[in-house]
Amino acid sequence: MDYILAPPSNAVKLFNEKDLSNWTTRSGDKAGWEAKDGIMHVVPGKGDVMTKERFTDFYLHLEWMEPDMPDAKGQAKGNSGVFLQGRYEIQVLDSYGIPVPGKGDCGAVYNQYATLVNACKPPLQWQAYDIVFRAPRMGADGKLENARVTAFQNGMVIHNNIILEGLTGGPIEDKVLEPGPLLLQDHGNLIKYRNIWLVELPLKGSDQY
Repeated sequence: MDYILAPPSNAVKLFNEKDLSNWTTRSGDKAGWEAKDGIMHVVPGKGDVMTKERFTDFYLHLEWMEPDMPDAKGQAKGNSGVFLQGRYEIQVLDSYGIPVPGKGDCGAVYNQYATLVNACKPPLQWQAYDIVFRAPRMGADGKLENARVTAFQNGMVIHNNIILEGLTGGPIEDKVLEPGPLLLQDHGNLIKYRNIWLVELPLKGSDQY
C-alpha cells in the first residue's frame, strides 16, 4: 500500500476528496475534472483547474500517478504540470529511468531548471512533491526579488533554494506581487492527483531575540 503523508493541523486542504467545488477553470468556470474514491482525475480536454484560494509563501504537498504509456515519448508521456501561484510550473511527466533529466523532464522548473537527480518512480505508482515556495517581493533596495523554490520528489531533494528566472510558460497572469492559486495542468493525459494540501508560511520571522 502506498504511504500517504497526512496534512498537519494547520494545513489548508485543497482537495476535499469528494469534489472540485473549490476549484475553477482558468476563466473562472466550474472545474471539469472528476473526483472519485478520494482521487482527482484529469479529464483531457476540460482544461486546467485551479484553486479559488490564493496564496503567497507556502509549503505544498501533493501526490500524483503517471499512466502507463510505453509507446509515448518525451512531452507526450504522461504530461501535466503543477503551477505555483498559477505562474511557475513544476513539470509532471513520466521521466522514469532517464539518466540525465533536462529542463523539460519531471520535476523541472519548466524550461528553467532541471532537477538535481531523477527521483521518478515507474508509472502506475504514487509519487509525491513537497515544495517550499517563497514568493517574489520588493527588496529593501526597491528591486524585485524573484521567487525561490526548494523541492523534494519522493523524499529526494530535486531543487535546493533556487532563484527562479521569472515566469514559466503559460502563466495565468504576471502580477507576481499578488497572491496566486495552485493550478494543475490538463495536457491531454490521464494523470491522477490526491492528498493535495499546503501550509501557508509567514513572510518573515520575528525580530525578537
